[in-house]
Amino acid sequence: MFDIGVNLTSSQFDRDRQQVVTRAQAAGVTGLLITGTNALESQQAQALAAEHQGYCWSTAGVHPHHASEWSAQAEAILRQLTLLPQVVAIGECGLDFNRNFSPPEQQIAAFHAQLALASERQMPVFMHCRDAHSRFMAVLAPWLPQLSGGVVHCFTGNRAELDECLAAGLYIGITGWVCDERRGLELRALLPHIPADRLLLETDAPWLLPRDMQPPPVSRRNEPGYLPHIVQQVARWRGEAAETIAQRTEENTRRLFQL
Repeated sequence: MFDIGVNLTSSQFDRDRQQVVTRAQAAGVTGLLITGTNALESQQAQALAAEHQGYCWSTAGVHPHHASEWSAQAEAILRQLTLLPQVVAIGECGLDFNRNFSPPEQQIAAFHAQLALASERQMPVFMHCRDAHSRFMAVLAPWLPQLSGGVVHCFTGNRAELDECLAAGLYIGITGWVCDERRGLELRALLPHIPADRLLLETDAPWLLPRDMQPPPVSRRNEPGYLPHIVQQVARWRGEAAETIAQRTEENTRRLFQL
Protein backbone atom coordinates (compact mmCIF):
# COMPACT_ATOMS: atom_id res chain seq x y z
CA MET A 1 0.00 0.00 0.00
CA PHE A 2 1.34 3.38 -1.04
CA ASP A 3 0.51 6.78 0.50
CA ILE A 4 0.28 9.31 -2.34
CA GLY A 5 -0.17 12.37 -0.10
CA VAL A 6 2.11 13.08 2.87
CA ASN A 7 2.91 16.65 3.93
CA LEU A 8 6.15 15.55 5.54
CA THR A 9 7.60 19.06 5.38
CA SER A 10 4.99 20.24 7.91
CA SER A 11 6.36 21.66 11.14
CA GLN A 12 4.13 19.15 12.95
CA PHE A 13 6.73 16.54 12.04
CA ASP A 14 9.79 18.53 13.11
CA ARG A 15 10.36 16.52 16.30
CA ASP A 16 10.04 13.01 14.90
CA ARG A 17 10.16 13.10 11.08
CA GLN A 18 12.48 10.10 10.79
CA GLN A 19 10.39 8.09 13.24
CA VAL A 20 7.26 8.87 11.21
CA VAL A 21 8.87 7.29 8.16
CA THR A 22 10.08 4.34 10.21
CA ARG A 23 6.60 3.76 11.65
CA ALA A 24 5.09 3.87 8.17
CA GLN A 25 7.50 1.19 7.00
CA ALA A 26 6.74 -0.93 10.05
CA ALA A 27 3.01 -0.59 9.35
CA GLY A 28 3.45 -2.07 5.88
CA VAL A 29 3.29 1.17 3.88
CA THR A 30 5.49 0.52 0.85
CA GLY A 31 6.11 4.07 -0.33
CA LEU A 32 5.39 7.74 0.33
CA LEU A 33 4.81 10.65 -2.04
CA ILE A 34 5.79 13.85 -0.23
CA THR A 35 3.72 16.87 -1.24
CA GLY A 36 5.22 20.16 -2.37
CA THR A 37 2.88 23.11 -1.85
CA ASN A 38 5.09 26.09 -2.71
CA ALA A 39 8.57 26.61 -4.13
CA LEU A 40 10.39 26.30 -0.78
CA GLU A 41 8.42 23.30 0.44
CA SER A 42 8.86 21.62 -2.94
CA GLN A 43 12.62 21.93 -2.45
CA GLN A 44 12.30 20.57 1.09
CA ALA A 45 10.10 17.70 -0.12
CA GLN A 46 12.67 16.71 -2.72
CA ALA A 47 15.45 16.81 -0.15
CA LEU A 48 13.45 14.55 2.19
CA ALA A 49 12.72 12.14 -0.63
CA ALA A 50 16.41 12.01 -1.48
CA GLU A 51 17.14 11.00 2.13
CA HIS A 52 14.84 7.99 1.69
CA GLN A 53 15.64 7.05 -1.87
CA GLY A 54 13.57 4.17 -3.17
CA TYR A 55 10.92 4.66 -0.49
CA CYS A 56 9.96 8.34 -0.83
CA TRP A 57 9.32 10.52 -3.86
CA SER A 58 8.02 14.07 -4.08
CA THR A 59 5.91 16.52 -6.04
CA ALA A 60 6.85 20.06 -7.04
CA GLY A 61 4.20 22.73 -7.24
CA VAL A 62 2.34 25.70 -5.86
CA HIS A 63 -0.92 25.03 -4.01
CA PRO A 64 -3.83 27.38 -4.84
CA HIS A 65 -3.55 28.84 -1.34
CA HIS A 66 -0.06 30.02 -2.35
CA ALA A 67 -0.95 31.06 -5.90
CA SER A 68 -0.28 34.72 -5.09
CA GLU A 69 3.37 33.67 -4.62
CA TRP A 70 3.62 32.44 -8.22
CA SER A 71 6.48 34.18 -9.99
CA ALA A 72 9.17 33.63 -12.59
CA GLN A 73 11.48 32.65 -9.74
CA ALA A 74 9.01 30.08 -8.38
CA GLU A 75 8.59 28.62 -11.85
CA ALA A 76 12.35 28.43 -12.31
CA ILE A 77 12.70 26.52 -9.03
CA LEU A 78 10.02 24.03 -10.07
CA ARG A 79 11.67 23.58 -13.47
CA GLN A 80 14.96 22.69 -11.80
CA LEU A 81 13.24 20.28 -9.45
CA THR A 82 11.62 18.39 -12.31
CA LEU A 83 15.10 17.38 -13.47
CA LEU A 84 15.73 15.44 -10.26
CA PRO A 85 14.83 11.74 -10.01
CA GLN A 86 12.85 12.07 -6.78
CA VAL A 87 10.34 14.53 -8.30
CA VAL A 88 7.64 12.56 -10.10
CA ALA A 89 4.69 14.97 -10.44
CA ILE A 90 3.76 18.63 -10.78
CA GLY A 91 1.63 19.89 -7.92
CA GLU A 92 -0.01 20.29 -5.59
CA CYS A 93 -1.80 22.65 -7.95
CA GLY A 94 -5.39 23.50 -8.77
CA LEU A 95 -8.19 25.70 -7.47
CA ASP A 96 -9.67 26.32 -4.02
CA PHE A 97 -12.58 28.74 -3.98
CA ASN A 98 -13.61 27.65 -0.47
CA ARG A 99 -11.17 29.94 1.31
CA ASN A 100 -9.66 32.03 -1.49
CA PHE A 101 -6.40 32.57 0.38
CA SER A 102 -5.19 33.70 -3.05
CA PRO A 103 -7.54 35.55 -5.43
CA PRO A 104 -9.29 33.25 -7.95
CA GLU A 105 -7.65 34.90 -10.95
CA GLN A 106 -4.19 34.26 -9.47
CA GLN A 107 -5.14 30.66 -8.72
CA ILE A 108 -6.22 30.16 -12.32
CA ALA A 109 -3.02 31.71 -13.68
CA ALA A 110 -0.79 29.54 -11.47
CA PHE A 111 -2.80 26.43 -12.37
CA HIS A 112 -2.46 27.16 -16.09
CA ALA A 113 1.29 27.69 -15.73
CA GLN A 114 1.78 24.42 -13.87
CA LEU A 115 -0.30 22.46 -16.36
CA ALA A 116 1.92 23.91 -19.08
CA LEU A 117 5.02 22.78 -17.19
CA ALA A 118 3.56 19.30 -16.67
CA SER A 119 2.80 19.08 -20.38
CA GLU A 120 6.28 20.23 -21.31
CA ARG A 121 7.99 17.80 -18.94
CA GLN A 122 5.49 14.99 -19.63
CA MET A 123 4.85 14.54 -15.92
CA PRO A 124 1.57 13.70 -14.18
CA VAL A 125 -0.28 16.35 -12.20
CA PHE A 126 -1.15 16.17 -8.49
CA MET A 127 -4.22 18.37 -8.20
CA HIS A 128 -6.38 20.07 -5.58
CA CYS A 129 -9.99 21.11 -6.17
CA ARG A 130 -12.36 22.47 -3.57
CA ASP A 131 -15.60 24.32 -4.29
CA ALA A 132 -14.30 25.05 -7.78
CA HIS A 133 -15.13 21.99 -9.88
CA SER A 134 -16.62 23.61 -12.98
CA ARG A 135 -13.84 26.17 -13.28
CA PHE A 136 -11.24 23.53 -12.43
CA MET A 137 -12.41 21.31 -15.27
CA ALA A 138 -12.64 24.25 -17.67
CA VAL A 139 -8.99 25.13 -17.02
CA LEU A 140 -7.83 21.52 -17.10
CA ALA A 141 -9.73 20.22 -20.14
CA PRO A 142 -7.62 21.86 -22.90
CA TRP A 143 -4.47 20.40 -21.38
CA LEU A 144 -5.70 16.82 -20.97
CA PRO A 145 -4.54 15.54 -24.38
CA GLN A 146 -1.04 16.80 -23.62
CA LEU A 147 -0.72 15.44 -20.07
CA SER A 148 0.67 12.07 -19.02
CA GLY A 149 -2.01 11.70 -16.35
CA GLY A 150 -3.29 13.25 -13.16
CA VAL A 151 -4.97 12.67 -9.83
CA VAL A 152 -7.55 14.74 -8.00
CA HIS A 153 -6.03 14.42 -4.57
CA CYS A 154 -8.30 14.29 -1.50
CA PHE A 155 -11.43 14.04 -3.64
CA THR A 156 -14.56 15.22 -1.77
CA GLY A 157 -16.91 15.96 -4.66
CA ASN A 158 -20.34 14.60 -5.56
CA ARG A 159 -21.34 11.87 -8.02
CA ALA A 160 -21.59 14.17 -11.03
CA GLU A 161 -18.14 15.61 -10.29
CA LEU A 162 -16.70 12.13 -9.83
CA ASP A 163 -18.12 10.99 -13.14
CA GLU A 164 -16.68 14.02 -14.92
CA CYS A 165 -13.24 13.43 -13.41
CA LEU A 166 -13.34 9.77 -14.42
CA ALA A 167 -14.49 10.65 -17.95
CA ALA A 168 -11.47 12.94 -18.17
CA GLY A 169 -9.20 9.98 -17.39
CA LEU A 170 -8.19 11.19 -13.93
CA TYR A 171 -7.30 9.11 -10.91
CA ILE A 172 -9.17 9.69 -7.66
CA GLY A 173 -7.31 10.13 -4.35
CA ILE A 174 -9.23 9.07 -1.24
CA THR A 175 -8.19 10.12 2.27
CA GLY A 176 -9.40 9.51 5.81
CA TRP A 177 -12.14 12.06 5.08
CA VAL A 178 -14.15 8.99 4.08
CA CYS A 179 -13.91 7.74 7.67
CA ASP A 180 -15.64 10.86 9.04
CA GLU A 181 -19.19 10.03 10.16
CA ARG A 182 -20.15 13.71 9.87
CA ARG A 183 -18.67 14.84 6.57
CA GLY A 184 -17.62 11.65 4.81
CA LEU A 185 -20.86 9.77 4.22
CA GLU A 186 -21.50 11.11 0.71
CA LEU A 187 -17.95 10.24 -0.30
CA ARG A 188 -18.26 6.81 1.29
CA ALA A 189 -21.29 6.10 -0.89
CA LEU A 190 -19.26 6.94 -3.99
CA LEU A 191 -16.49 4.42 -3.28
CA PRO A 192 -18.06 1.56 -5.28
CA HIS A 193 -18.35 3.85 -8.31
CA ILE A 194 -14.58 4.41 -8.57
CA PRO A 195 -13.06 1.88 -10.98
CA ALA A 196 -10.43 -0.29 -9.34
CA ASP A 197 -7.77 0.94 -11.76
CA ARG A 198 -8.40 4.62 -10.93
CA LEU A 199 -8.36 4.49 -7.12
CA LEU A 200 -5.45 5.91 -5.10
CA LEU A 201 -5.20 6.17 -1.31
CA GLU A 202 -3.55 8.73 0.91
CA THR A 203 -3.45 10.08 4.45
CA ASP A 204 -2.83 13.78 3.67
CA ALA A 205 -0.90 13.66 6.96
CA PRO A 206 -0.65 15.50 9.29
CA TRP A 207 -4.27 16.43 8.51
CA LEU A 208 -7.47 14.38 8.19
CA LEU A 209 -6.85 11.87 10.94
CA PRO A 210 -9.47 9.11 10.47
CA ARG A 211 -12.13 9.77 13.10
CA ASP A 212 -13.14 6.11 13.45
CA MET A 213 -9.81 4.69 14.61
CA GLN A 214 -10.22 2.59 17.74
CA PRO A 215 -8.69 3.24 20.10
CA PRO A 216 -8.19 6.83 18.88
CA PRO A 217 -4.55 7.96 18.73
CA VAL A 218 -3.39 10.07 21.66
CA SER A 219 -2.36 12.80 19.23
CA ARG A 220 -4.76 14.33 16.71
CA ARG A 221 -1.92 14.41 14.20
CA ASN A 222 -2.31 12.07 11.27
CA GLU A 223 0.65 10.15 9.88
CA PRO A 224 1.30 7.71 7.02
CA GLY A 225 1.47 4.77 9.41
CA TYR A 226 -2.31 5.04 9.68
CA LEU A 227 -2.83 4.29 5.98
CA PRO A 228 -3.65 0.61 6.71
CA HIS A 229 -6.76 1.77 8.58
CA ILE A 230 -7.93 3.72 5.53
CA VAL A 231 -7.22 0.70 3.33
CA GLN A 232 -9.30 -1.55 5.58
CA GLN A 233 -12.23 0.83 5.72
CA VAL A 234 -12.26 1.58 1.99
CA ALA A 235 -12.10 -2.15 1.29
CA ARG A 236 -15.01 -2.81 3.64
CA TRP A 237 -17.19 -0.14 2.06
CA ARG A 238 -16.31 -1.36 -1.44
CA GLY A 239 -16.98 -4.97 -0.50
CA GLU A 240 -13.45 -6.09 -1.33
CA ALA A 241 -10.53 -7.64 0.51
CA ALA A 242 -8.10 -5.19 2.10
CA GLU A 243 -5.20 -7.05 0.51
CA THR A 244 -6.74 -6.52 -2.92
CA ILE A 245 -7.24 -2.80 -2.33
CA ALA A 246 -3.69 -2.40 -1.01
CA GLN A 247 -2.20 -4.16 -4.04
CA ARG A 248 -4.36 -2.50 -6.70
CA THR A 249 -3.91 1.02 -5.37
CA GLU A 250 -0.16 0.54 -5.20
CA GLU A 251 -0.13 -0.72 -8.79
CA ASN A 252 -2.14 2.33 -9.81
CA THR A 253 0.28 4.64 -7.99
CA ARG A 254 3.36 3.17 -9.59
CA ARG A 255 1.72 3.27 -13.02
CA LEU A 256 0.62 6.91 -12.76
CA PHE A 257 3.88 8.23 -11.32
CA GLN A 258 6.08 5.85 -13.35
CA LEU A 259 7.84 4.48 -10.28
